[in-house]
Amino acid sequence: MTTITMRMPEDVIEDLKRLAPLLGFSGYQPLARAYIGQGLRADLERLEGDTVSTLIASLRRQGVGEEILEEALREATQSK
Repeated sequence: MTTITMRMPEDVIEDLKRLAPLLGFSGYQPLARAYIGQGLRADLERLEGDTVSTLIASLRRQGVGEEILEEALREATQSK
């Protein structure tokens, strides 16, 4: 873990403190970390999805057949 300092509105901190125990967190900081992690993972998944779409479009332009693309996508999604 790395220590960081962030400035946040007081009302956000108060809301985090109020919600943390209701959601099973030991305090507001673990809840804040969870929210940041969820948002980060969602954005990474969205951006990586865009990369996959771009790659597929490029492969189509280069003449790779649909059957091969579908099989590759099937393999890729099963390995996750």
